[in-house]
Amino acid sequence: MEERAFKALGDMPPEEFRRVGHQLVDWIADFFAHLDDIPVLPAVRPGDIRRQLPDRPPDKGEDFAQILKDVDHIIMPGMTHWNHPTFLAYFSITGSGPGVLGELLSAAFNINAMLWKTCPSATELEQQVLDWLRQMLGLPETLWGIVYDTASVSSLHAIAAAREQLMDLQIRQKGMAGRPELPRLRLYMSEQAHSSIEKAAITLGIGLEGVRKIPVDEAFRMRPDALKQAIEADRRNGWKPFCVVATVGTTSTTSIDPVPEIAAICQQENLWLHVDAAYGGAAAIVPEMRHVLAGCEQADSLVVNPHKWLFVPIDFSAFYTRKPDVLKRAFSLVPEYLKTPEDQEVENLMDYGIQLGRRFRALKFWFVVRYFGVEGMVERIRNHLQMARTFQQWVEDHPDLELMAPVPFSTICFRAHPRGLEDEHQLEQLNQQLLERINNTRKVFLSHTRLRDRLVLRLAIGNLRTRPDHLQLTRDIIQQQLDAFRKSGA
Repeated sequence: MEERAFKALGDMPPEEFRRVGHQLVDWIADFFAHLDDIPVLPAVRPGDIRRQLPDRPPDKGEDFAQILKDVDHIIMPGMTHWNHPTFLAYFSITGSGPGVLGELLSAAFNINAMLWKTCPSATELEQQVLDWLRQMLGLPETLWGIVYDTASVSSLHAIAAAREQLMDLQIRQKGMAGRPELPRLRLYMSEQAHSSIEKAAITLGIGLEGVRKIPVDEAFRMRPDALKQAIEADRRNGWKPFCVVATVGTTSTTSIDPVPEIAAICQQENLWLHVDAAYGGAAAIVPEMRHVLAGCEQADSLVVNPHKWLFVPIDFSAFYTRKPDVLKRAFSLVPEYLKTPEDQEVENLMDYGIQLGRRFRALKFWFVVRYFGVEGMVERIRNHLQMARTFQQWVEDHPDLELMAPVPFSTICFRAHPRGLEDEHQLEQLNQQLLERINNTRKVFLSHTRLRDRLVLRLAIGNLRTRPDHLQLTRDIIQQQLDAFRKSGA
């Protein structure tokens, strides 16, 4: 009786797990095989999914077949498919097959890699694959790496380390509140930098007023001359500059800030330089694109997200720094129960961030690199870059379209600009309606941004499954909608 009761309280039996697991893998394989046959965007309204879910959790366990059935009938109709070949809206794309399998095994192990001792394999594999990625990107051996979840968190850690470098201010010990002797800190970023930098400033007590946005040039790149002038003006006015964030691949346009010039200013002014290369950095694995990381060897910290363009399922953010001792000083806090005999011989990765719990993220990156190989990954990114050049040329040759920004990577910013129409208000309305009509087909998903106060359509190529025929479909849909506008006289 006791043995039967114990079995009833245990996990899913291994044989049932095997049977259901095979069903789920088959489901996923079919899902990948038939992505072209389903819409990239769902046809639902807010609340449609939730209304189909019970108000209360089930009192009794349910058969897994029913759970999978509800995935088909409730979850799938409300899915925006980021793995879809015509998902062209945002960067965070492509959960590849080997990456998904790595995620599955990571979930099965279910370890916490907070200490070396809590899972030596997780710590040492993470260290090794980050060194692989460093080599793939052509970065120097002086960089030390760690995996966080997203670039937002990576940049938060970078700015915290930059603040910790100001040891004379004793912010770790005394904080920032209620200290009239503490100068106001100033963080610099371009007008095109990601909003996560401002969120980090809010979180770390620097505040939005402590962030200074530097103007950009005609190609949406930070202007070093304006940065230099801003630093000098702030020093005169009692601010304490401490950190500059440059970007390689800004979110709106994928512009590349002039990192070498910015790095020289940071060295002169003794400021921490963090480079957000979350999207664009991945392209540097392609030999002819290695130049995009020029100057990053001089940065104090750098982030690249393999889940954006290296086929790793979200989340996986690779953070590198030349000053791991400063990062550790900012975050290390070890209670007695986390001390181990190996502490003097190993790195405990919990010491380098706000998280104590750490997933075994390195496993999926290991699977991806080993399955595709560096050459295979390079060729896939090179193919995306070529498809972007083709789409860019189509826009430039089209009489009713206008390219709105340079295309250093594989993201194209453009808008409809029919011949003879110069009224900016009308162009705004036209492009807003054009984007809605394109996305309402549910065959293609594009996003938008705003450049110099103009609404701009945005197409990002980076999905492992995107082929030239998918981009031809996109061009056909855009042309159809432009024709419809012209015929309607709108």
